[in-house]
Parts: sequence; structure tokens; C-alpha cells
Amino acid sequence: MPRPRKHRCCRRYRNNRVYKPQGIPLSELNITELAADEFEALRLCDFEGMDQSEAGQIIGVSRGTVQRLLKNGRQKLIGAFVDHEAITILLNQEETK
Repeated sequence: MPRPRKHRCCRRYRNNRVYKPQGIPLSELNITELAADEFEALRLCDFEGMDQSEAGQIIGVSRGTVQRLLKNGRQKLIGAFVDHEAITILLNQEETK
């Protein structure tokens, strides 16, 4: 039985967001889902310039978990760019389970 998932403090946004390549209908694209905690880790470390320890304190997880979130988030983003996929950011915590 796996460990229960730790609660993560992420910034709240109103709606999920979808980004896609220009000129291709969304119905014809595969969709890559980026979880709220992955997006928050990317925002704090890559956009805000925080180190992983600071971001971990804000999100409420360890530095190692932030490192894993960054790795997974970056891999998903680059994969979507290379494979011409849409990217959706699941900002509601209930949808990431």
C-alpha cells in the first residue's frame, strides 16, 4: 500500500488552462496534462528564481520532491513541444489524483 499523498500548497487559479500549437484543431491533438504541483514548482524555481529548498517550503514538500516535480514537469513540457501536443494545466487539486 503506497504512502498517502501529502497536501501541497499551490496558488489558486480560476480555470484549467490549455495551450496548443497554432493552426491545428484541439480535437486533432494529443493532450499532455501538467499537474498543479508540477506547474507550481516550475513557476517558483524557473520563473520566480527560487531554489528548490525555498520552493519546497512554500509548497509544503521536501527539496527532493520539488526536484522530482521539476524533472517531471520539464519532461512533459518538452515532450509536448517536440511531439506537437496540447498542454493542459490541471489547476484543481481534485483532478490530479
